[in-house]
Amino acid sequence: MTGYLKKGRAVKYNRNVYQALTMITQFGINMLVPIFLCSFVGMFLDRKLGTSFWMILLFFVGTLAGFTNVFRFAKRIYETPAVTRRRSTAPVHDAKEGGTACARQEATDSQDTQK
Repeated sequence: MTGYLKKGRAVKYNRNVYQALTMITQFGINMLVPIFLCSFVGMFLDRKLGTSFWMILLFFVGTLAGFTNVFRFAKRIYETPAVTRRRSTAPVHDAKEGGTACARQEATDSQDTQK
């Protein structure tokens, strides 16, 4: 029932849903734009030069470039710690230091503002 009126107030969508949709859209754009650009350049060259192989060749070059873009994007997402990718309401517990990541961050922020 997210997004509908509940007891007279609008319920806000979960921020993680928007982030997931944004990432899916970025994957699609990162894959499709190089393919279309290279294909259109190939069709243009085929019409100009009277050949029939540039479109196919540049289509595969665009596909390779698209996969490279998606791989780099996925790698960057994977290497980013989950705490910075999303802000959850539940604190992240750190067994090593016996506290929560949120509490440590707040303590660090307050120390920085005091300096």
